[in-house]
Amino acid sequence: MTSQTQSHLPDKEMIPRTLVRAVGALMLTVLVLVSLARLTDRPLIATPPDDPVVAERELRLSGDLSGAATVRAANGDLIADLTPEEGGFVSGVWRVILRERIKARAAADGSVILRRDAGGRLSIHDPSTGWSADLMGFGKDNARAFARLLTQ
Repeated sequence: MTSQTQSHLPDKEMIPRTLVRAVGALMLTVLVLVSLARLTDRPLIATPPDDPVVAERELRLSGDLSGAATVRAANGDLIADLTPEEGGFVSGVWRVILRERIKARAAADGSVILRRDAGGRLSIHDPSTGWSADLMGFGKDNARAFARLLTQ
């Protein structure tokens, strides 16, 4: 065989066998721990606090893939007409809500409820599907986009 037809075989393995075994052991350990927690009905401990609601507003969201979004009050009054630069996160949340409504076969144009609790946490709830999200988990700037809608 000439050097041109020989395939080049690496001298060592690309991923050490010990590392593969360690990752496999870690995955198995996590699977066992999660299974035990589910089977024993271990209570959830890493959940946001359940503070009372201090502010609430019913909104109707709409948006498009460019990031532009329109927010209306439940009675149809315009609250905000956001450009793609301003409304990217609002439009993204609207797309998630729309996807959840399609999965639940619910009307696409229903209202959502924006809430602030006593601890200052913002959340959005869709009564037609039961879906909700804690908006604080998406960063301060994104939460601020919804906080402005609560006060306008």
